[in-house]
Amino acid sequence: MSKSLRITEIFLSLQGETNTTGLPTVFVRLTGCPLRCGYCDTAYAFSGGEMQEVKDIVQKVMSFCVRYVTVTGGEPLAQEACLDLMTQLCNEKLNVSLETSGAMDVSKVDRRVVKVMDLKTPDSGEVHRNLYSNLEFLNTTDQIKFVICSHADYAWSKQKMDEYKLADRVCEILMSASHGVLESRELAEWILRDRLNVRLQIQLHKYLWGDKPGV
Repeated sequence: MSKSLRITEIFLSLQGETNTTGLPTVFVRLTGCPLRCGYCDTAYAFSGGEMQEVKDIVQKVMSFCVRYVTVTGGEPLAQEACLDLMTQLCNEKLNVSLETSGAMDVSKVDRRVVKVMDLKTPDSGEVHRNLYSNLEFLNTTDQIKFVICSHADYAWSKQKMDEYKLADRVCEILMSASHGVLESRELAEWILRDRLNVRLQIQLHKYLWGDKPGV
């Protein structure tokens, strides 16, 4: 039986975050998310979308003729067939990454997929949704992301880094200043002050094209 997913958009852009920043990447944005983070910039993907068969999604991705593909949302893992989509994309020898909130079980994600997993900070309003058991299923090719809204969020993130020895679990720890809430320069100064071994992200796509869908 064919499997389908509700899709908000599929588009080609430059990766604006993670350790592949700047590389041409196809983004497959799935519809729906059980979280409501205060800083969410993709609320348009909470509903609507269009049902598409997995095989057609793979064909569309392949038509862009680039090596990198990111499965994002919303929350991609809220749709079970997302697992099948990622495996099929990996089978096409693509470099596949998954952007996930950290609130959904990642244990069944194909090991070839690079998981970019959030840990929600207190100011996100969704810190209680963090599924810490997911940390056991992260690989040394994966990445953990913190979106920072305040110095309190930053201090909390540092504490979690130490508590769970995150630097030993993943290849990189990412920090982003919440857009319009905290200046990236201020976060950069905290990171340098503390000699913190993290990668600062500035969401390259927003600097190039603004805060809008399809970029």
